[in-house]
Amino acid sequence: MKVNADNRVHKEYLRGLINSDVPMTKMDARGDSRLISMGAFLRSTGLDELPQLINILRGEMSIVGPRPCIPYESDNYLPWQKERFETLPGLTGLWQVSGKNKTTFNEMVNLDIAYVRNKSLWLDIQIILKTVPALISQVRETQASRRTQSADKVVLSA
Repeated sequence: MKVNADNRVHKEYLRGLINSDVPMTKMDARGDSRLISMGAFLRSTGLDELPQLINILRGEMSIVGPRPCIPYESDNYLPWQKERFETLPGLTGLWQVSGKNKTTFNEMVNLDIAYVRNKSLWLDIQIILKTVPALISQVRETQASRRTQSADKVVLSA
């Protein structure tokens, strides 16, 4: 992200996702002015998450668990949705391997709560094994979406 980027647009985008029943696509799927060059590539491949390994080594995060959220995101949570915070946040999780960008906010929260309630070594292993195929699928979908957007721009400008 760019230094001192305005996050008001992101706050509104999150508020809209939380209060709607639409899939949780990343804001940068349609172009995010806050991204630095190469930022879209890093985000689409998940490489932007690698620094989180430091947080895992510090014990602040786990490999598997609900994704951490931004404080201004959790300010919009309903009381029942906060159950997802009853375990360490993770680099990957049940939501990420269960259709991530095709699920709504409430579906994400329900998947995270299901993880919290059923957490086990076996579940973690299953999630870890599903993470790479899910990431590959997500990268392919992002690339296909960008190709479609580029083609649409060409058609619209013609």
